[in-house]
Amino acid sequence: MNRTGRRGMIRVDLQAIMANVQYRRILLKLSGEALMGTQSFGIEPAVIDRIADEVVTAYQLGAQIAVVVGGGNIFRGVQGSAWGMDKAAADYVGMLATIMNCLILQEVLHKKGIDTRVQTAIAMPEVAEPFIRLRAIRHLEKGRVVIFGGGTGNPHVTTDTAAALRAAEIKADVILMAKNNVDGVYDDDPRKNPGAKKINTISFDQVIRQGLKVMDPAAISICQQNNIPIVVFDFAKPGSIEKIVLGETIGTLVGSHAGG
Repeated sequence: MNRTGRRGMIRVDLQAIMANVQYRRILLKLSGEALMGTQSFGIEPAVIDRIADEVVTAYQLGAQIAVVVGGGNIFRGVQGSAWGMDKAAADYVGMLATIMNCLILQEVLHKKGIDTRVQTAIAMPEVAEPFIRLRAIRHLEKGRVVIFGGGTGNPHVTTDTAAALRAAEIKADVILMAKNNVDGVYDDDPRKNPGAKKINTISFDQVIRQGLKVMDPAAISICQQNNIPIVVFDFAKPGSIEKIVLGETIGTLVGSHAGG
């Protein structure tokens, strides 16, 4: 199924997707903080390299992959607001931080032989394509990984909401919500409460009703309206993305009819 094309890029015959692949088109949501690893700022090379390896593995299974990356490892809008910046201006700086992460991830994937495109909600044609929904879908169909940067292009909107919106626009089968050292959704914060219980499956309504921190409410609402399930998992555990794509039960599944 895999072959190498021009410039050493890995190609996958999307007509020959393995029958045991559970999700054909996925959107992977990565927080910027997850890229820091043990650092207090920026990107830890070993972390982004491992993430790229997992993306490559899922790609080689035949999955079509889109990625949304946060920018909290470089700048957060709330941080700027605390400094006295206008909230909208701070959010725009945060959007630019997400694009920096996207360009770095693109280069890491490129070095591993994966044809990748970055599309941004804020126009900067010298470094990336503008977000165009049909073009993004076409890239996925042609076997390219697409990385979305710049959030939605609007302030006062989180990258969670951007991920949900892009997933709906490209008709993704699932959102993979990568968490750092948290292997799913719990009924309380497991870092503060050792007795917190993990929830294997839960409905969108239950997440909203119980105020669980999966994604922000606007993002959950978009996923619910478009019937896009969310898998919350610990990306620090190697092989998780591959297992999810193949239908293995990992983390917590959030969906329209999932039970608590």
